[in-house]
Amino acid sequence: AVIMRAADVTLSFPPILLAMTVAATLGPGLPNAGLAMVIVWWPIYARLMRAQVLEVRTREHVEAAIAGGAGRGRVLVVHILPLCWTPTLINATMDFGQVALLAASLSFIGLGAVPPSPEWGSMISEGAAKFYSWWIAFGPGMAILSVVLATAFLGDGLRDVLDRRGPK
Repeated sequence: AVIMRAADVTLSFPPILLAMTVAATLGPGLPNAGLAMVIVWWPIYARLMRAQVLEVRTREHVEAAIAGGAGRGRVLVVHILPLCWTPTLINATMDFGQVALLAASLSFIGLGAVPPSPEWGSMISEGAAKFYSWWIAFGPGMAILSVVLATAFLGDGLRDVLDRRGPK
């Protein structure tokens, strides 16, 4: 219950604002930006997994395993978690584009990877300073767009293939 309330508090802040606050507090650098993104996205996956476990644990095969004397750990690992990974994998694939955008945004404002590390957001920031040399920012911008679209299409395809309820 405490973890879900912490997730609710975390989700009450806009993701970009929370990530900027954490990254600014910790200082620039790729590990700090990564930690900021983990803090932004953990509640989504905690809530998703909790909902999946609550739904799967009421199924007949789980109740039969419990009635048959299986331990809590075995029931969780063998009967519940394998059925919970598909929605989580699909959601992670769909969120990867948002993570790429957030990482680029943090680097754009100087809170991500530290130069001379090559990072799309810092490349776009350098290109923005040279307005008449638009091609400097065009390449990294198109790379970000390609990653976002590719992961969105991949997640949609995975949902169609893996979801037992059929295509949406």
